[in-house]
Amino acid sequence: MYAFLLTLLVIDGLLLSLVVLLQAGQGGGLASLGGGTADKVLGGRQATSFLSQASWSLGGGLLVLSLLLSVVSANQNIGTTDVQRQLQTGPQALPQSPLNTEGPPPDPAPAPDGTP
Repeated sequence: MYAFLLTLLVIDGLLLSLVVLLQAGQGGGLASLGGGTADKVLGGRQATSFLSQASWSLGGGLLVLSLLLSVVSANQNIGTTDVQRQLQTGPQALPQSPLNTEGPPPDPAPAPDGTP
């Protein structure tokens, strides 16, 4: 399921980029922001073309596929490392080392050159 959704997402992203690149620009770009009417800045009201409808549809599909993919990957723990899995399960019980409760601590080993 994860691989299928990922494949659909990649295909949708490629198609969306192709459709956006095929659309004709409105002209002007940032240079038209200095002055002019709202039609010049925002573009006039145009009839929706096939490419604009396709870009909205593919963009919505990209959004939906991304959300589905995040839900599926969260349920399957795909891409999690061992450290992340251990953090999710919580701390494990560590074996306790025996404490020296019988008398003073042992003397440290003498230095090799003879100085204490």
